[in-house]
Amino acid sequence: MNLEAQYNNRALVPDHPAVMQRWRETAEAARAAHPPLEIAYGPGAREVMDLFEAAPGAPVAAFLHGGYWQALDKSWFSGLAPALLAHGVSLAIPSYDLCPAVRLGTILRQVRVAVEAVRARTGTRPVVFGHSAGGHMAACMLSEGRASAAVAISGVFDLAPLIPTSLNTALDLDEREAAALSPIHWPIPNGSTPGGTVLDCLVGGDESPEFLRQSRMMADHWAAHGVEARYEALSGLNHFTVLDPMFDSDSETTRRIAALAKLDHKQIR
Repeated sequence: MNLEAQYNNRALVPDHPAVMQRWRETAEAARAAHPPLEIAYGPGAREVMDLFEAAPGAPVAAFLHGGYWQALDKSWFSGLAPALLAHGVSLAIPSYDLCPAVRLGTILRQVRVAVEAVRARTGTRPVVFGHSAGGHMAACMLSEGRASAAVAISGVFDLAPLIPTSLNTALDLDEREAAALSPIHWPIPNGSTPGGTVLDCLVGGDESPEFLRQSRMMADHWAAHGVEARYEALSGLNHFTVLDPMFDSDSETTRRIAALAKLDHKQIR
């Protein structure tokens, strides 16, 4: 199998710059309409998050951005906020350091601190959702019990296939580190814990067979261990347009994230 072709999404989707430009434009519009509160969760320049508050004490979701742990930041994804704000759900979007300046394990530690900072501020575990690398990290946060629900969108849950690809130039993963940082190998939380445990693995129906396999594998693995887990391939969407439904307050995906945030908020408060 040509793993480079399966995992190099920018090469797979030639028009990805146009999609990313839409992300940038919607982000700028959202920030103008709903200026976020910027919160430092650590000492580094990138250890900051934007918090778009629906109302004091509102349920909150946290979005973890993608970029294969080596690109982008919170400012690209502010456009996700209006759809959730329309449901009365606040949105936190952290940035984090990038490879190769830091290792992937450091990024995971930063994301832990960011998610815990949201939890400390609100008094509830946030529902965590993320795209691509963010999907991987959302599953990690759920495995560690830092969220009661995660929506992992086009995630990579077994990092080993990335080792022979060009994506690993910045990541510098070997087999040992890839296995240690792959949530497919991590503990599965008890689905009967207070607030429950829910994992949704979503992926674009037009994504590569490997991305489809990764999401199905993760959902099936957790479901087999008693977790409320589901897999869904969203028809007609690729690795970049898979985020499109989350810009729409009426989409099934947005409604699902909002409902999970409200459920967790009600049960734990």
